[in-house]
Order: sequence, then structure tokens, then C-alpha cells
Amino acid sequence: MLKALLVDDEINILRNLGRVIPWEDIGIEIVGLAENGAKALELVDLCKPDIVLSDISMPVMDGITFVQKLRERDDSCECIMLTGYQSFEYARSLMRYGVKEYLMKPIDYEELERVVRRVGHSILVRRLKAKKEEKAWGNVVSLVYEKVLYDFLMDYTSVATNPILTAEGPHLDETEYMLLLVDLEHYAQLSLGWDEKEQRLWNFAIYNVLREALILEKRTYTVLQIRQGEWCLLIEQARGERSDVEINQAKKWANHIRECVKNNVKLEVSVGIYSHYLPVTGLAAAYKRVQWEIHLSPGNNTIVTSTNPNCTSQLQIDLLWQITEDMVSALKQCNRVKTEEVMEALHDQLKTIPDSLMLRVQQILHYLVLNLLREMREFNMFKRLEEESIWDKLSYSISAKDLLVVLDEMVSKYLEVFVSKKSSVALMELAKAYIHERMAKDLGIDELASTLGISNSYFSLLFKQHFGVTFVEYLTKLRMETAKSMLEEKERRVAQISESVGYLDGRYFMKIFHRYTGMTPSEYRASRKNIACFHK
Repeated sequence: MLKALLVDDEINILRNLGRVIPWEDIGIEIVGLAENGAKALELVDLCKPDIVLSDISMPVMDGITFVQKLRERDDSCECIMLTGYQSFEYARSLMRYGVKEYLMKPIDYEELERVVRRVGHSILVRRLKAKKEEKAWGNVVSLVYEKVLYDFLMDYTSVATNPILTAEGPHLDETEYMLLLVDLEHYAQLSLGWDEKEQRLWNFAIYNVLREALILEKRTYTVLQIRQGEWCLLIEQARGERSDVEINQAKKWANHIRECVKNNVKLEVSVGIYSHYLPVTGLAAAYKRVQWEIHLSPGNNTIVTSTNPNCTSQLQIDLLWQITEDMVSALKQCNRVKTEEVMEALHDQLKTIPDSLMLRVQQILHYLVLNLLREMREFNMFKRLEEESIWDKLSYSISAKDLLVVLDEMVSKYLEVFVSKKSSVALMELAKAYIHERMAKDLGIDELASTLGISNSYFSLLFKQHFGVTFVEYLTKLRMETAKSMLEEKERRVAQISESVGYLDGRYFMKIFHRYTGMTPSEYRASRKNIACFHK
């Protein structure tokens, strides 16, 4: 409730003001009564009122002096002044101090009630606007911070190219992070039967579980989706702070995360833990290390990884991992020459691996095949039956040699499909995958064109030719269809859905949604419930 202070040297008027106006119904609590301006100033310091209703002519300190001194202490308090004298000088003096409401005695209590309601409403509207602006700014800072962390994880940037965030956000050079990597088990095979809508919904559901899983631990942490079926939790602490987190505690967090996902979305995840707090510059290496260990430890739900060992065998495995990353990178760039070079390097490296490490090699090759399946599905490289054929081969491809044969076939298929397509078609397939992956972010033509290595105007031309709509129209439709799916699936707040599909301003989201569907989000949700009930 708002708080009001009543000031008048006539006790009967004070009593009437307290009784006649329905303060509680208006949403206002009377927190003090004062007989002059000096006493009122004491109560202002004590009670912090939102509204002051004051007489002008009073002993000890009059109303005009009181308002003058009040403004020296508090600019936000609204004043309604009462007087028995009609004088322009009074009004001009009060206007100088921001007083907009000025009533004559004898008091018309109905008019006074209207004024009080109007002033109270204006205060609430102002507060709501300030709160929304604060929330919007907080969301912007949060998105910028997440983008910076994502870039460090992917090794896209350095401290030199990313200045410390503003005072409203965490300072990168003053923060250390413990990295937990969450991987949806058997994602490539599990998502084989999912369409794009189902993929988005399942990934969104797990993301939301992860955002809430460790809230009771009272730790500041950020959840980043790295790719479909994989998320990073970065738990923060001040740099140099002695951490009371032991690895056993981190394991408890990991087990709790697994239970939360299983209980809420009925799916299994593995969780990898990097056992030390790291500066932001160490995240990329830690992420790769934990990711490798997760995929090299099938059947283990919680994996702990420490610093890189220096033994020769591990260095050979690390080199093999680097080759697999180069392979994926070359294929995503549609670079046939580089892909063939990497494949040759892979074959050469495998010849140097001793028999004692062959189980590790098989696991790496198996991971590489699964990873390529994910990428090729994103770009519509395989038809459903072709992908099922790959899974059949994997079911009996146990040795490194067998897996290498499957890998060679997949790479050949990948290059064949891309070469058979026009380059513009390949670019638009990449653009589509990029848009779907980053739909919830602040995504623009500049970013997409830069990612594809073409000009903005050429991108816009290709996009319209390929999809038949502009980039903005395509992105809006994608966001609206996703929002509709979310409204149908769960009783999630509209504000959450708005942010999840890339709209920080809830009012703007509702405006676009109404234009797209002819209904507000709430009306759409109600209509889908009615349809569901009818079918039952």
C-alpha cells in the first residue's frame, strides 16, 4: 500500500481527513498526523510517505516552507495542498516545488477523494514503469553477459576484445567459475523422431529445469545452451575467495541436477564437472576437456575432470580430439579441400595410436559419428531412412576400423550433398540452422551476414529468394509458432514465454502475437484448452 502523511493545525480537520476519505479502499495507509510543518518533517524522515496532504497556513512552520524543505530531502513524495486563501502567489510558490494539486477550504471531500485517487494512481503508474525499465535493463545486461560467457566458452573472443561489463553487471576479471556440463544422454538417437517443434520444446524444458535446479543453493550461476542437448552451468565466486565447495559438494549438485531433469521431463542426463574454479579465460579449455570425458565415459552419469595430464598417451588422444574438431569445422564451412586434408590426418594419426589406447579411440570415433549426425540433421543432409541406416551400421560397428568406414561414408555424403546444391542454397541452410539455434537472442541481419561471410544486402536477397519471405517475417513466424506451442504445452507465464522467444518487452510481444493470431496470448491459451476439452 501507499503511505500518506496528513498535516493540519486544526485537529478536527485532521480527524475528518482520516475518517471521510476511504484510504484503505484506495490502497493508502495513513502513517502519521502532524500539526505543523516542523513536526511533519520529522515524520517524513521516520515514515517515508508517498503522499503528503498538508495545509498551507500553520504555526511554527507553514506549508510552503515545509514543501521547500521536503524537496531538499525527497523529490519523489507527492504533495496535495489545502488553504483557506485564494492567492496566485501561493499557487506559484507551490508550483516551483513540483506541487500540482491545490484545493481550497472549506474542503469538498468528494473532490479531495478524486484528487487522492488520481495522485495515488499516478504514483503506481510511475513505479510500474520504473520497475519495467529496471527489469528490461537487467535483462539486457544479463543477455550481454551470457553472450560474453558463451563466446569465451567457444573460444571466440579474449579479454582484450571484450571490455569489462558496466557497473550493473558482473566484472569478468573479478569472477571465477566452476563449470558443470549437462549432456542429454543418447540425444542423437533420441531426437531422431522429433520434428523441429519437439526439439525446441524438449530443449527449452530442460533449460528451464537447469535454471531453477540450484536456486536453493544460493549460488549465482548462469545456464548456457551450447548446442541441442547440451548445456553449461557456470557457478560463480569472487576471484581469490576461498571456496568452501569441495568436489563432493559439486557431485551432490550434479546428482541433484540429474534428478530434477528426470523428475520434470522424464529424460536422463550426464553431468561433467571441472574440479577447479577458473578465470573466464580458462573456460574454453575446461569445456573441451569435460565434453571429451563425458563422451569417453559412456554409462557414467557424473564425471569429474581435473587439469590436463601431460602423459604421452593423453597428448595423443588430445591430438585426435583436435582433429575431430577440425573435421566438424571444415564440414560446417563446406570446405572440401580442408575436409579431405583433415580426414587424411585422422587416418595418419590412428596409425600411431598403440593398441592399449584403442578402446579410447573407438569411443572418440563413435562420438565423432554421433556429432556429425547432429550436424547433418541440422542441415537436412539425410532423409529419415538414410539416418536409420547409419544407426543400423553403428549397432554392429564396434572396432575402430568399422567406425572409420561409417565415418568415411558420412563425410562423402555430406560433401556430395553440399556440392550438388547451389552455394546460395547451402548458405541459406546454414542461415536457417543459425536462426533456429539463436531464436531467443537479439538476432539481426548484420550478425547472420557476418557469420556467413556475405554482405547484408546479398543476404537479404538470398533469404527472400530461398524462403519467400523477409528475414524479419521468417523470424517473427518462428517465434510466434514457438510461443503458440509453449502456450499449448504448459501453464507458463506469458512474460516467461515472451523472453524465451526473444522479446524482452512483454507489451510488444503481446502486440505482435495479437497481430499474428488475432488473439492475445491468454485468449489463445484459453481457446486451446477449450479445443482440448471438446476432443476429450
